[in-house]
Amino acid sequence: MPSATQHDLRLAERMSRLGTETAFEVLNKARALEQQGKDIIHLEIGEPDFDTPKNIVDAAIDALHHGWTHYGPSAGLPDLRTAIAGHVSETRKVKVHSDEVVIVPGGKPIIFFSILALADTGDEVIYPNPGFPIYESMINYVGARPVPIRLQEEKDFGLDVNELSSLISDRTKLIILNSPQNPTGGVLTQRDIRDITQVIADRNIMVLSDEIYSRLIFEGEHYSIMSVPGFKDRTILLDGFSKTYAMTGWRMGYGVMRPDLAAHITRLMTNSSSCTASFTQIAGIEAIRGDQTSVDRMRAEFQRRRDAFVAGLNRIKGFSCRMPKGAFYVFPNVTKTGWTSKKLADALLEDAGIACLSGTAFGEFGEGYLRFSVANSLENLNQAVTRLHDWTQRKL
Repeated sequence: MPSATQHDLRLAERMSRLGTETAFEVLNKARALEQQGKDIIHLEIGEPDFDTPKNIVDAAIDALHHGWTHYGPSAGLPDLRTAIAGHVSETRKVKVHSDEVVIVPGGKPIIFFSILALADTGDEVIYPNPGFPIYESMINYVGARPVPIRLQEEKDFGLDVNELSSLISDRTKLIILNSPQNPTGGVLTQRDIRDITQVIADRNIMVLSDEIYSRLIFEGEHYSIMSVPGFKDRTILLDGFSKTYAMTGWRMGYGVMRPDLAAHITRLMTNSSSCTASFTQIAGIEAIRGDQTSVDRMRAEFQRRRDAFVAGLNRIKGFSCRMPKGAFYVFPNVTKTGWTSKKLADALLEDAGIACLSGTAFGEFGEGYLRFSVANSLENLNQAVTRLHDWTQRKL
């Protein structure tokens, strides 16, 4: 009888270019410490700590009882696509039709599919750094060249349009924007957006505008590059339900784009996930068209926590934190501690029981910063400030 041979796993070369999202790694490490009996304050994960609103949950349960448990169209249920088109038309002040909407399981597929559809090997994609790590991961994975543009603290974590201009080349296929921004909480103003459009000018370059935090803005109003005349058909808008309605586990996001591109993104859906779960889409209709009180209440609570936590951080030795204008993150400068970001984040988890992320989890320009999520109770945030103070008094 022949013996079984243990062969080496031979992965495709592209797998070596695939990155990760450090938040989940830190979350797993923090949970392992909790199993050992250590008390951890979780400020690492970007997930609202609120329950999904009851009207949305009830709509999903009702959908299940009424048989919404089967395949749907790859682009999404027509009623939800129509609801999203109406919502985007109202909020971005441009006319959007349902055939420009593609519904996907979460926000990340729009990032992945857009880069897959538009960027060939050797093409260039400009993306914010520090920024959501999946941008760079997917650019590398498809064999394109990632071109980071630095978000500058002195500009409230905005970008320098002159630098953007210098980075655009004949190989630039896509520019990624994110506002409100993860991890910094920065918000691009209408003036910022219009300056960016003037730099892009008439070049045949698409823009992926990640607006997943568009309803979580504390100062001013959200403004989309899609709203600029001439840019609707050059923009892929990414938005969804996870952050706005505390529906992270429901896995439902969407992209809005010109119809011919939407057809190709739909083919990628057909080849990957087939479709987004039907009963969650029925709940999505209720989320968009139903009572929005929960959204306003959640935003107000995040703002209250932001105010208190930033004030607390600015009293900590070696910490300096600007006031974020959106999302639910704070991004303090920690260079004066004398510690590197990764070493400091690891020490705070192990020694102080505070789970946060190193700024370098969001790119090379994140060195010198930490990211804390304020998606936790005010009581726990205040306790985290106390632990930080005690730790810095002992260690710095």
